[in-house]
Amino acid sequence: MPSTLRDLPYRMAALQFNRIIEGMEIWSADSDGYSFAISFFERFAGPGFHERPGYVASWRPLYGGGGAIKIIGSPFKSFDEAEVACDEMLKHLLGDSRQG
Repeated sequence: MPSTLRDLPYRMAALQFNRIIEGMEIWSADSDGYSFAISFFERFAGPGFHERPGYVASWRPLYGGGGAIKIIGSPFKSFDEAEVACDEMLKHLLGDSRQG
């Protein structure tokens, strides 16, 4: 019997996002020591913001603090695209952590 779900060979990264603040377009999910967030921005304003509107996906380690890291491709046109990108990032992170 595997010691954790992470050890199961057929385990798929399937983050379950939940809206974290009612009335705001922000969703969160965590798995295997990582936290993911998806936020919707209709427009970017202010110094340094020069991106198109859409769903911004980011991740960070669940423990140990540190800032969030934006997932390449953000902002995405749809929530589904952002969710897939988060799942792929989790797979990548888990692959890297198993090799080290």
